[in-house]
Amino acid sequence: MGFYAEQVLPRIIDVACGVKSAGPLRRRVCEGLRGQVVEIGFGTGHNVPYYPQAVIGVMAIEPSDVAWRLAAERIGATNIPVRRAGPDGQSLPFDDDSFDTALSTWTLCTIPDAGAALRELRRVLRPGGTLHFLEHGLAPEEDEDVRRWQRRLEPVNKRVLGGCHLTRRIPDLVIDAGFTITALDVFYEKGAPRPLGADSLGVALVP
Repeated sequence: MGFYAEQVLPRIIDVACGVKSAGPLRRRVCEGLRGQVVEIGFGTGHNVPYYPQAVIGVMAIEPSDVAWRLAAERIGATNIPVRRAGPDGQSLPFDDDSFDTALSTWTLCTIPDAGAALRELRRVLRPGGTLHFLEHGLAPEEDEDVRRWQRRLEPVNKRVLGGCHLTRRIPDLVIDAGFTITALDVFYEKGAPRPLGADSLGVALVP
């Protein structure tokens, strides 16, 4: 990884992911988190203020040392224990059936093998556990014009934003990993260009 990826990109993402309009979405996706939580793509901790009190501990998966340092103030402001537990969502350092709930926000677009990460989350969640996800990806099928722009922009987006894809089919990936989706809202983020802001917000159950 070069200087841009290590030092600059985490700061850009911190600002981009900290926009005011993201707050209500983060609140929604965190509703229902409980017990022991694993969060992949923890970033700079923008979800921390929205953890419900039913959460008793969070294991954070985050590859960037800079992002983890930027998260320190948010972590320090909560009474919920948050510990950095590893760098790679595709290979989680936990036993099977270790967690009650899992959280992923705007992360599956960037992980090289999103399917592997989702299978790992299913492995470490207890039966009946839930994955809460908020991800951008491929626009709805009826919006082919948006999809065409996503395909055009994706190569540039990946170079500028550390491998961020625009065309991943998030609900399909979740289902293919063995989850059952119990709630799903597909929408465009307010204020974001449609090719960059086609979101899926949902909850998926481990059968």
